[in-house]
Formats: sequence, C-alpha cells, structure tokens
Amino acid sequence: MKPSVVIDCFPESVLRYRRGYAVVAVDVIRATTTIATVLARGRRCFPVSSLEAARRIKARLVNPLCAGELAGIVPPGFEMNNSPAELDLRSDVQRALVVLSSSGTKLITLGRQCEALYVGCMRNFEGMARYVASRHERVAVIGAGSRRTFREEDQMCCAWIAHRLLEAGFVSENAQTLEWVKRWKIGDVQGVLSSASVDYLIRTGQEKDLDFVLSHVADLDDTCVLEGEEVVVAGSPAKPDLTLPASPDVPEYAQ
Repeated sequence: MKPSVVIDCFPESVLRYRRGYAVVAVDVIRATTTIATVLARGRRCFPVSSLEAARRIKARLVNPLCAGELAGIVPPGFEMNNSPAELDLRSDVQRALVVLSSSGTKLITLGRQCEALYVGCMRNFEGMARYVASRHERVAVIGAGSRRTFREEDQMCCAWIAHRLLEAGFVSENAQTLEWVKRWKIGDVQGVLSSASVDYLIRTGQEKDLDFVLSHVADLDDTCVLEGEEVVVAGSPAKPDLTLPASPDVPEYAQ
C-alpha cells in the first residue's frame, strides 16, 4: 500500500487524524513562521492555546518572553505580537518564547493528541517534506485557517508540502488535495497577495511581517516537531530544563 497525504483545514480537523497520521500544522501568517524563525535563532518555544495555558507555562519558566495575539490584539501581559520579523531581530534569545495566536497555536496544541505533530511554513517546507516522507506512511497537512476561511497563504504552503510528498511516491487521499496542489505552483508567492491576512497586515501597518514571509522561502532546513509542550528542531541535542520548581509563590501570569 502506497503512503498517502491529505490536505485539510482548521484546528478541530486535527481530531480526525489522531491515529495513524503524522500531522503538519501550517499557519504562515504568522504562528508557524514565528516558531520556525525563533527556533532557527536558538530560542526555545512553547505554543499555547489560551491565556490560561500561557499563565501556566509562564509560571514554570525562567523569565520567558510572551508574544501573541487574540483576534489581532496583543493579550494583557504579553510583551509583543507574534511578529516573526521583530522576533528575528531580538537579541534576548536566551528567553524562551511562550506564543499564543487565534488559530495557529490552537492547531499545534491539539496535535498533542496525534502520533506526531510538525510545524511547517514557507521557510522550512522543503526540509519538512523530506523529513516527513522518510518517516511516515500517512500525512495530514492542515492549515490553521482564520475566521472560518482557508486562507491563500496556508493553502499554498500546504500544497507545496503535499506536492513534495507526491513527488516522493505518496498518493493523494482525495481530489481536493490534488486540486490545491495543482493550483499553487511551488515558489510562486504572488497568490498570497489576495489573502485577507495580507490585507489585514497592510491595513494595520504590519507590512514588515508580510515582507518577511515573502522574502524567506525555503531558507531553513529545520524540521520543527512538537515534543510535549515544546516545539524543537528534530534531531537537535537535548536542552537543559528551563522550568522552576512548582511553588505557590511563583507570581501569576499577567499580574
């Protein structure tokens, strides 16, 4: 039986692939690009699905950096948005990142229920596809979506990954997957410009993140994989524990 790949969308879709699949989570603007970027800079990364989860993780870490958005707004107590362009310029890489987003980090954290969860974006799609193809027989590439829409940038990245898997001998599990692969030519990012996500970045003066995404394509060979609550680079050496002992005296997040 040949290995197979399917493209799907939205965080709750992960639940369909809990058994027998490796899942690749994609949220190009901006969560998965942010995660791949900070890992490449040597920063540790802990994606969370809610403010409550951010509070719990922050309390266990030593001086973490909290970055993210909910409905486009930086949450109370967070230092910054989940901007890959800004995070790439920061020098405090010794601070672990706790990252929260409206859709992308929810997709990733739901992936803890799957047999394997990878984090993909335009920066690492080539290496991601090679790594996954060599280790798994069934792969679900899932876009995070936004406002119940499968945004163009996520369709594109998912299609690129699926395309590489098809080239490696995988077969498509449905016709829709093939349609997306045929629609999006590898390396051609112009289709992103019609996305509502891009329109939002432009309207809110955040073009630097759009420029960052469009100018960083297939420039990382890192495969990002979820291990427990942390995303790490596959095959990297184990890192020291960053957590503090549990204590009622640890300050609450966002106080």
